[in-house]
Amino acid sequence: MELSITTNPTPELYTITVTGEVDISNADRLREAINFALEQPTEEIQLDLAQVAYIDSTGIGVLVGAAHHAAEHGKGFSVVNAQPGVMRVAQLLGVDQEISIRAQ
Repeated sequence: MELSITTNPTPELYTITVTGEVDISNADRLREAINFALEQPTEEIQLDLAQVAYIDSTGIGVLVGAAHHAAEHGKGFSVVNAQPGVMRVAQLLGVDQEISIRAQ
């Protein structure tokens, strides 16, 4: 399934909505979208994964890197609406203890 990324920026919250599967073939697109969001004058970045049923370890690495970069920029970063498959991968890799990730 092709990856689709849409954004909804406000002064307080920059929401990135992702649809499709996040894997090694498209993780760079997600990284670029998050990096762009981090450069905007907003306080928090929120990644909405309600429409992402699958994420591989490369995608999880993007999320961890994003959380660290957000902290460096003094911004909040959270992942919301993670589907069960995404939560399972995050939990198996221990990422749920490192970043803010919430299930659907």
